[in-house]
Order: sequence, then C-alpha cells, then structure tokens
Amino acid sequence: MSKPTLAVALIVKNEEKHLQACLDTVKDWADEIVLLDSGSTDRTEEIARQYTDKFYTNLEWPGFGKQRQLAQQYVTADYVLWLDADEQVTPELKESILRAVENDEPNTLYKVNRLSAAFGKFIYHSGWSPDWIVRLYRTSYTHYNDALVHEKVEDKGFAIKKLDGRLHHYTYEHLHHYINKTTGYLKAWTDEREGRKKSGLSTAIIHALASFLKMYILKRGFLDGKHGFILAWLSMHSTFVKYIDLYLREQAKKQ
Repeated sequence: MSKPTLAVALIVKNEEKHLQACLDTVKDWADEIVLLDSGSTDRTEEIARQYTDKFYTNLEWPGFGKQRQLAQQYVTADYVLWLDADEQVTPELKESILRAVENDEPNTLYKVNRLSAAFGKFIYHSGWSPDWIVRLYRTSYTHYNDALVHEKVEDKGFAIKKLDGRLHHYTYEHLHHYINKTTGYLKAWTDEREGRKKSGLSTAIIHALASFLKMYILKRGFLDGKHGFILAWLSMHSTFVKYIDLYLREQAKKQ
C-alpha cells in the first residue's frame, strides 16, 4: 500500500510579508501546496507561485469557514494540513505530522499546539497558551464549519490526537497591525450575531471588564509582563467595540 500524501493549504490575502517564511517550513516535505486567495494586491501570488502552481482565487468572500471549504476542494492529497500565512511549522512538529500521516490511523483528526507571538514576544499565558487546534486530517473525513469568523474543523465524533512540537504564530507585529487585523474580525462577529443577539451599553461594559479580568487575572496574563497587560487591555477594548457595535446597529434600525 502506498504512503498517504499530504497537502498544505492556506487561504490568503495580501500576505507578501509572511508567506515566504511560512512556506519555507513546509516546501521540502509537503506533497502539495494549495492557496486560495481572496483578492491580494501585493506580491502574494508572485511569492506563492515560487512554491506551487496550485494558486486559486475567489473574490466573493463567503466568510472564513466557507472559504476554507472551497480551498479544500482543490486539495488532491489524502491529508491536509491547514496553515495561516503568519504561522511556521517547527522541526519537531514537522516530524510529528509526518509520523501521523505515515501511521494513517483510521477515524482520527490531529491538533497542534500553537504558540503565538505579539509585538515581538511569545505569549505563554493570557489564555493564549496552550492553544490546541485541529489542523490535520484526512480530506475524506471532514472540513471546516460555515462560521464567518473563528471557524473550526467539524470533529464529527472522530478521535482527536495531539501532535508533538509547536506551531509558531506571529500574530501581531505592531499596534497598527493589530488594529487592521482585528477590525475585520470584529465586523464579522457582529454581522454573524446581528438580529439574533441583544446588546446594550451596560452589556458592552460588563463584557469588556470581564474580558480584561479573565485574560489578565484568571488566565495569568500578568506573568507575560507588560505584554500581558497590553493584550488584556486591547482585548477589553475590542470586546467593548463589538458589543457596542451590535447595540448601535439595533438602535439604527429603530429610528
């Protein structure tokens, strides 16, 4: 019996700054690299085509979950490993992935431990680590859900095993990067809940304060030093923004 094949898949847009470093960590051992672009205006396609000819475009953005579903349709390998352009596979994780694919255990999905860096520092607390997420599976088993944002792989009752090693995630380089990156997520969160979830000023304040306390105190963000405080404060601000946006939309409909 031939060894199962492995694809690495990404959905991308304007990732010229990160894409090369990401693909360099998988180019020598992935059987297939598939990228689905949503309208890049930078050198993303040029960089991607140095690694693969399987570069596709979908300009009608359906949300993160459905975009990943569409990308998976272009995968021909037996297994798919999902990455984001700002992530890098460590050597230990690579070996663990290859063992999992070679062993090919039936009815099994695999999750990786993602370690994220923000503003130049890896964050080991603040609710950010450990961060186990399903990223590797047989394409015939499952796919991502339909969520507009914060999409997840549907486990469908399969066994889920942990892989050794870490996936490095370089999430926020600087404050403006954080603002640009989170703006779309916040809008998608509100879009998904508009008309189905109620909000108000007090609701926004309570959720925002709870977000700070959870991240900084309960999740021990204080152990991440100044970065932990900054991230907890930014989380509080983002939480307030999304709940108050929901409230303001409700009020606008009443006028």
